[in-house]
Amino acid sequence: MGFEAAKSKSMNEYWACNSGLEEKGKELIKNSPEAEMTIDFTIEAKDYVKTGKASSEIKLFLKKLGVNPEILRRVAVASYEAEINVTAHSNGGYVQAHIYQDYILIVFQDKGPGIPDIEQAMQPGFSTADDLAREMGFGAGLGLPNIKKNCDILYIRSAEGSSTYLAIIVFYEVNENV
Repeated sequence: MGFEAAKSKSMNEYWACNSGLEEKGKELIKNSPEAEMTIDFTIEAKDYVKTGKASSEIKLFLKKLGVNPEILRRVAVASYEAEINVTAHSNGGYVQAHIYQDYILIVFQDKGPGIPDIEQAMQPGFSTADDLAREMGFGAGLGLPNIKKNCDILYIRSAEGSSTYLAIIVFYEVNENV
């Protein structure tokens, strides 16, 4: 797949980038240029009726811009999984989609309780979902692995007892390694 994952020196950060995008990814996330367009959404905790609305709106907007259907699929999967994670595992939060000419940067920020061990949370099948999330058909522990699989750059910053910041970038050019 060509992914290179790295745990930062801070135990509270996690980076995953397609091979060759490490420096570019860090620069784009840490010092994002002004977006051509930004779309904001609020995500309510445990609101499984409305969850997915932000992801659908983002996909629809990119479709109107003529973005490749395979890229639309990747953006939809990654953003939906992140939106579900905020709904199921946090006290609510927001998402901002920053749209650029050749990529999209989607940022999710929640209101806690944080991820104590990001490396563990990245393992397929690991889940801390509550009974309600499982009753709704979520909580299989594939959210973060699916996000990683469908984006070009992934960055997570979190710690137990604090908010979680997740940023994903998907370039509009089809990457044959994904």
